[in-house]
Amino acid sequence: MKIKLFTIALFVVTVLVSCTDNNDKNSDYGRLSVNLTDAPFPHDLVAEANVIIFKIDARYKGDMDINSEVEDNSDSSMTTEEKSSFVVLMEDEMEVNLLELTNGVTKNLVDLDVPVGIYDLVRVYVKGVNVVLTDGSTFDLKVPSGEQTGIKIFIKPGLVVEGGLSADLLLDFDVSKSFVAKGGGSKFENITGFNFKPVIKACNMSTAGTLSGKVTTLQEEIAVGLEGAQVAVFAADTLNTTTFTDADGKYMVMGLMAGSYDVEVELSTYQEESVTDIEIVAGNTTSQDFILVAGE
Repeated sequence: MKIKLFTIALFVVTVLVSCTDNNDKNSDYGRLSVNLTDAPFPHDLVAEANVIIFKIDARYKGDMDINSEVEDNSDSSMTTEEKSSFVVLMEDEMEVNLLELTNGVTKNLVDLDVPVGIYDLVRVYVKGVNVVLTDGSTFDLKVPSGEQTGIKIFIKPGLVVEGGLSADLLLDFDVSKSFVAKGGGSKFENITGFNFKPVIKACNMSTAGTLSGKVTTLQEEIAVGLEGAQVAVFAADTLNTTTFTDADGKYMVMGLMAGSYDVEVELSTYQEESVTDIEIVAGNTTSQDFILVAGE
């Protein structure tokens, strides 16, 4: 067993620049749609993880080749942000319980036309972050800079928006690093609050794929879905991400860069199951099911 503790993604923002009706590659604009999803939060004491997103913008680097340098004749004392312009994508308050969006379920946040070119940074402005435990206790979390300057997520390489073509960006919010319980322990009385330290990674979906499947066990030769099984994805022996199966035993991991992965599945009272060299193809979904055997 490679891990005992889990690392999961809390929410994912997918940026989709969809094809225009006339498929005109020379268009000055592309269609931008932003959707929100997450992976399950496997803490049996937590009922809700709420956040209000009230603004999203993206840094526009201009219409240029992705490998070329930006021609910059401005004052060298200016910061990179000051030399670039930001395109506002959304300015409406939207409250979301992130735990309701799991295994590929998304909530649309943005749908608008944006100028073609390169975008290398997204800022997500949040407020009203709180955690509600299953006993009804509520903890309001401080948002360091997220409300004033936004949570900054760099895109490397930059996202290229071309007229009439599509590009996808996945923003993966790591809950285990971002929501840290104060007090420790696994009992209500030990939790005195939470610290909010947002950790988000960006993945260009044009070079990434999805892994999905079902975890079951055989009962009288009938496959029965297992809820709460931990599905851990490794790249070169390094944990990439983890998710958990839903009530039907289904799981989905989005935003995996194209390549080969090993996957381990475990659930209490069952023997661990693993599969090596699962190939993820960019822009495609790879299916991999698991059958767990009850432990002795």
